Amino acid sequence: MTLTALIPSLRTSIPDPLDPDAWPGRTHASTTDVVVAGVSLTRLVEVCGTPCVHVGAAVVRGTGGCPSVLEQGTAVVVGVVAVTTGADGERRVLVDGRLDAVPAVLGELRLLGRASAACARPAIVTGPGEGVGDGVQAVLPRDLRPGDLLAFPCAGALPLRALR
Repeated sequence: MTLTALIPSLRTSIPDPLDPDAWPGRTHASTTDVVVAGVSLTRLVEVCGTPCVHVGAAVVRGTGGCPSVLEQGTAVVVGVVAVTTGADGERRVLVDGRLDAVPAVLGELRLLGRASAACARPAIVTGPGEGVGDGVQAVLPRDLRPGDLLAFPCAGALPLRALR
């Protein structure tokens, strides 16, 4: 458990830590953005829209982020379309990219574009066309809303068509 998980208001001044082995090489986080090899994912969305992907060098595991010369990794950004709460209290988040066929590392899922001081809680994240029983479990800020951006890493070079 991290300090920002224990005291969520700290997220407005320090970024949630990220696992350097999960993201493409030369990735660092700020309170509102993730930058991969000098490319701001928030700015990438402004240029390309969502969903979008940024492919870069993967990292050599255990090196704390040293880029690989052979492997690739992908950073993905999706937009939140809807957030609903069922009768059983289960929160469902609909995003604009399909997640059922991508090797997403959802333990690294993070909010982009704004810093949330709300406590995080579990949610089921689904993409377009995915059924009620589909979706993946993630922990997201309680104040997540339509229009928010979510970023996560994937292993390998992921083409944009895999999300559409």
